[in-house]
Formats: sequence, C-alpha cells, structure tokens
Amino acid sequence: QSDEDEISSEENDTDYTAVHSVSEDQLSDSFETGRRSKLPVPKPDTGDISLWNLLYKNIGKDLSKISMPITLNEPLSMLQRLCEELEYNELIEKAVGLEDPYERMIHVAAFAVSSYASTGYRAGHKPFNPLLGETYECDRPDKGWRFVAEQVSHHPPISACYCDSKNFIFWQETRIKTRFWGKSMEIQPVGIVNLVLPKWNEQYRWNKVTTCVHNLLGGQRWVDHYGEVNITCGDITCKLTFKKASSWSSKRHEIHGHINNPEGKVVHHLSGKWNEALYCGSHHGGNHHQATSKLVWRPGAMPDDFELYYGFTRFAIELNELDPDDAKTLPPTDTRFRHDQRLLEEGKIHDAENEKTRLEHLQRERRKKRETEGLDYSPMWFKKTGKESYEYLGKYWECKKSPGFNKMSFVKLW
Repeated sequence: QSDEDEISSEENDTDYTAVHSVSEDQLSDSFETGRRSKLPVPKPDTGDISLWNLLYKNIGKDLSKISMPITLNEPLSMLQRLCEELEYNELIEKAVGLEDPYERMIHVAAFAVSSYASTGYRAGHKPFNPLLGETYECDRPDKGWRFVAEQVSHHPPISACYCDSKNFIFWQETRIKTRFWGKSMEIQPVGIVNLVLPKWNEQYRWNKVTTCVHNLLGGQRWVDHYGEVNITCGDITCKLTFKKASSWSSKRHEIHGHINNPEGKVVHHLSGKWNEALYCGSHHGGNHHQATSKLVWRPGAMPDDFELYYGFTRFAIELNELDPDDAKTLPPTDTRFRHDQRLLEEGKIHDAENEKTRLEHLQRERRKKRETEGLDYSPMWFKKTGKESYEYLGKYWECKKSPGFNKMSFVKLW
C-alpha cells in the first residue's frame, strides 16, 4: 500500500427574452492565449493493465490507500482540476453586468454546470493526488483572475482553493471519496463551492454531484454525473438535476432545473446536457415554453486529436505548462515542479513510476516524523476553521511580491 489518496468576454448584444447568452466569438477568443496548444507526447497505452487484479479485493470500499499504476493518471493534479472549473469564468463576468438577480442566477447556474464539461472525454484517467503541502497557482490576466490552491489535509485528503478578480471571489474546499463497485467507480465530492459578486453584495453557494466512471474493466469507458445541485443566493434558489443514465439508453448527460423566487414560484426553467449546452426558458402561466428557450452556454471546441492527449480541453493543456520566467517566481511546492507528473507528461513512464514511488515514500517519512515529534500539520496559505473547512489567509500574492518565494522556507516535497 502507499499514501495514494482518493480519486477522482465581451458583452453579447443579442436581445434574448430575459436571457443573455455567451457568443461563439467569446468562447473562441478565450482560447487565443499565446500558451501551448498541445502536450509534448500522446498518452501511453494502458491496454495491458489489469484493473481487476488491483481492485477486486476492494469492491465497495473507499480507495484511499490503493496505489494505482501511473499510466492510469493524467498529467494534472487535483489542484489543477479545481482550477479547471474556472474555464468559463466569462459566465460570471456576464452575471456581474446583469441588473436582474434571476438572470444573474441563470449564469451562475451555467457556470456551475460548465465545470463538468471538461470531464466528457476523461474517463480513462484520474488526476494526481496532491502531496500534503503541494500548491498550485494560476495567474491569468487574460481571463481577469488569479487562483491559488493547496493540499491542506492528507487524512482525509482535502484540497482548498481561492480565486479573486476585479468582479468576483471564488473559493472551495473539497474532499473526494471514491468507491469501486465491480464495473464502475463512483466519485463523491464533499464540500461547498462559494462565489461572491461584490458589486451586488451577493454570495452564491452550491454542492457538487456524484461522478461515475462506467465500464472500468472492459468496453468503452464513459463518465456520468448524477444527483442534485442546489444553488442558493439569499432567498433566490436554483435546483439542477443531473439525470442518471443507463448503459443501454441513448439519453445521457441530461440536466434540467428551475430557478425559484423567494415565494417558491418557478421563474425560469433550465435544460440541456452538461457536455453540450444549457438553455433557459421563462415560466409563463405554469408552463415551460420550449420555443422561447435560449442558449446560455455551450463548451468550446475540442482541440485536434484530443483523444490521444487524455481528452484535455485547450484550457487543460495550458495548466501544467512551465514558462522559464514563471519558474523563477513560483514556490518550490508548485505542482509544475512535481517530477512524476512532469515525466508522465513527457511520456517517460518508467521514470515517472519510480519517481511516484519515491515521492510517496518521502511523504510517509514526513508524516512519521511529525507523529514522532507530536506535531500537528498546519497549511501554509489556508487555516482550518472547522472539521473539514478552511479559510484562505490572504497572503500568497503578497508574499510572492515581497519578500519573494525564493527568500522563504518551504517543506521539501520532492
């Protein structure tokens, strides 16, 4: 066994009835970033790996301590996956510019749905489990935000993140519980997502749904999300239902929902597919008029040959890029310096597997040392405020500026 943890724009002037949409130009413009557009090498062939031999003794159990072959990983960490949820932040920017609070809720709901779009072609691999104290920053002036995340707990594994911009603040902490059910793997996120829009003095809060990877041991793997997302903002609520699909049904990835006013009456209906589009229709006289439904969001086009490159979106491809100038200012705990993940990205599988084993061993040794010395672990950039809740301390970017991370001391993770 090892210490492997649980898996897991511009304004559009189109005048829609009580609904504004994100245009195709907005979606495509977000990809013109000057960053890399392809990974160094395609993903390795995993056809000779027998998951059954790895998992059959653990049916129904939490897979918190099962060490998986590195070829089952994708070259991104869980911290970077949290950052991926901000890919369509233009939906938040659109919400900030809307006067009607129900229209703002429509776009926040679309943003919540958009966080699942990148998973559509990712059934074959899981992100790396961050080491305790591992961090990740993503500063995107082109998108108007900056993001920082840290692995704040190891048992249970909890990742915390905080993102701020001129128009919004976004944060969450998440714990992933994973169970194997014979032919499928169920991933259950525990935690609440928070979004604040200072202009309107509003705070939105929502949960996440269950994710399931089907046909784990044979056939074409596919991802399903199911359950309910409940978004609250004061007295306005939104309920989104991700419908559970069956293997024999052609209907997959469907979502439907509604936005309610403080009296509990439905104001808008939402419908679509989490991997294709979200539509909104007004509610008139108790009926949902499909003819008046308008597009709110749809994901951008996938890059060429995406199936060969872990099913990554354009945004995902950019997340682990290490610019030489950026490398001079990042803390040594940043995920982009993690050797096993970098080696996997470069296609050096044997070296990556050996490095992963070494890093897991070092993490166990650090834990034993703390236990021997009777020390409790404290995160560097977040503080614990509850059993599994953490608050951002607000010092990361200030420390980066002065004195600079190269003049500070950090735990050696790799």
